[in-house]
Amino acid sequence: METIIILVFVMGYLAITLEHSLKIDKLIPALVMMAICWALIALGLEHFPQWFDSGKHALLDNFGLMEHEEKMHLMEETLLHHLGKTAEILVFLLGAMTIVEIIDYFDGFATIKGFIKTKSKTKILWIFSILAFILSAIIDNLTATIVLISILQKIVKDRNVRIWYAGLIIIAANAGGAWSPIGDVTTTMLWIGNKVSTGHLIGYLLVPSLLCMAVPSLIASFLPAFKGDLDVVESSDKPKSKFSGTMLYLGLGAIVFVPVFKVITHLPPYVGMMLSLGVVATFAEIYSSAKFSMSIHDSAESDAHAQHSPVHTALAKIELPSILFFLGILMAVAALESLGILFGFALSLQDTMPMLGTELHHGGVSDLVVLLLGVGSAVIDNVPLVAASLGMFSEPIDNELWHFIAYSAGTGGSMLIIGSAAGVVAMGMEKIDFFWYLRKISWLALAGFLVGAAAFMVTRTLF
Repeated sequence: METIIILVFVMGYLAITLEHSLKIDKLIPALVMMAICWALIALGLEHFPQWFDSGKHALLDNFGLMEHEEKMHLMEETLLHHLGKTAEILVFLLGAMTIVEIIDYFDGFATIKGFIKTKSKTKILWIFSILAFILSAIIDNLTATIVLISILQKIVKDRNVRIWYAGLIIIAANAGGAWSPIGDVTTTMLWIGNKVSTGHLIGYLLVPSLLCMAVPSLIASFLPAFKGDLDVVESSDKPKSKFSGTMLYLGLGAIVFVPVFKVITHLPPYVGMMLSLGVVATFAEIYSSAKFSMSIHDSAESDAHAQHSPVHTALAKIELPSILFFLGILMAVAALESLGILFGFALSLQDTMPMLGTELHHGGVSDLVVLLLGVGSAVIDNVPLVAASLGMFSEPIDNELWHFIAYSAGTGGSMLIIGSAAGVVAMGMEKIDFFWYLRKISWLALAGFLVGAAAFMVTRTLF
């Protein structure tokens, strides 16, 4: 039965990886895979020799000797435990996505466009790289990529020039997401799972992530594509709302407040995110009423906005397919974890992999294993890879292993355009060809990834 469950997981995983070829949204195989895996566990519960206790991170003693009713009760408890842990991540993401959409409702991101005054291709490259690095740490790398490419499309007319910028934005956004607990889904998973703390995460990964962004940008500065000046599109577009700047800073501040709230109260991060959403939504409703009472003469605008509050509009625009995909993949991985499959795989991996470089202090997990995890995240989705690592390794909070996993999984995806959410969305927005990215951008991403990894091996000795 275990073999069948692994086979179902592998087939579902392949369907997710081949999403673009199969033309099937990845949430479908993720949900089907999750449901079938747990159904097979329920049907074959009598035949499993072991069960993994997630709380103690160890195999349960005497599982095979338990009565059927005890086993069913244990399975239901385990399922509820994993659903609770998954729901923490999903509710957190829902709150963050809603705040970002509320900012966008007030055209808050148009404020960023006002910062760009130069026509130099190199200067604009550095402006966008730095903006992507900072923004992705606050609003996550996927959203930062969407925002910056949308701004880029208003500034740069020539698509052939624009896709070069888009490639460097992907690298910078993924690098920026790695050192922040709210910057990337995988880092958020490690943070919510009590594997990393905010202070140590920033301490370990800020310098490596900065180098991962700066090295490719520096090399690109000398490439022909970034020489000379741009034909900048002159635009007199003003933000649609006079509250755009206020909502931008309020929204970003509210998201940044979440880690602070967790440190003060020790409550799960989603509680702080709901508080932040409530505060931002309150101001959005107040500003929305003020905005439309002043522009009542513009009947088309007032009618369009009168039907929906900013919060309702934002909730209607958030990416529910992504939320359902995370639900499916995380619960499917939980099925493998519960049977002890991931734990067994981790033990065999540690025994067979060569110990290259400096060993980590606990468990002797090779640096090579974690680097391969980074390369793997470029080929296949990094979310299930990190979810699997949570079930494989038992190192305590803030062990350098977790920080290295956060770095590798977060930045390794830049090496292929399909390797990260930021890359996939940029591919869709600019119709970037897979092989063009492989030829032109992948080597830059690899250089940044390796320099950052080397820097991490130095910074971890300081803690």
